[in-house]
Amino acid sequence: MQLSQLKAVVTGGASGLGHAVARRIASEGGRVAILDVNESQGREAAQALGSQAMFVRTDVSNEGEVNAAVDAAAEAFGGINLAVSCAGILGAGRVLGRDGPMAGDYFAKVITVNLVGTFLLAKAAAAKMQANEPNVEGERGVIVNTASVAAFEGQVGQAAYSASKGGVAAMALPLAREFARLGIRVNTIAPGIFLTPMMEGMPEHIQQSLAAQVPFPSRLGRPDEFADLVAYICTNSMLNAETIRLDGAIRMQPK
Repeated sequence: MQLSQLKAVVTGGASGLGHAVARRIASEGGRVAILDVNESQGREAAQALGSQAMFVRTDVSNEGEVNAAVDAAAEAFGGINLAVSCAGILGAGRVLGRDGPMAGDYFAKVITVNLVGTFLLAKAAAAKMQANEPNVEGERGVIVNTASVAAFEGQVGQAAYSASKGGVAAMALPLAREFARLGIRVNTIAPGIFLTPMMEGMPEHIQQSLAAQVPFPSRLGRPDEFADLVAYICTNSMLNAETIRLDGAIRMQPK
């Protein structure tokens, strides 16, 4: 799929990894709809990207809002051929904490935003993509989801987060198998420790400590490197049903 022909929806596109993806798509001549719950930041992000971008306030845990956002983007762009899920919450907390056991509602919220939200976008986008005219290889669209290395090496305090991201990784294969007949590919990126707004808010010594844990390159990942991988997935049609670690060879320790 040619990057200049992308008609994309990106959740979490107002900042961090999602915004890097949106910026890359616009820079290649594609069009992108930024879906984010932060309205002021989302409008500012879309405005900065110019006429190639639009913003739709979207709570990814709300099926109606996700459907409406995808409908709006498809109407504005004349279709959708790329969906990237970057929206998520950290959901850190011990199951047996100082204040007692973790509330089930808290665990469910993390699952709903990170896993169900990813499913809702994939489902809504695929429903639009199936009507696309296929390219010479029969491809109609690409879906890229965001998991985490925590899906495989969850640390103490990451039970909810790891469960949600593990679900995202596990979902790629059955979705790819189901959508194969439609010419829609589904892949997942599992990033390691990246310099996102959440990380930037941490003290410098914490950032340096985390960066030192990455074997090579011994630094935090850059959002643009995540966007580079999204772009490559779009252009390589043999990549399907994969979960690709983007982590500098880090393997997370228990704590």
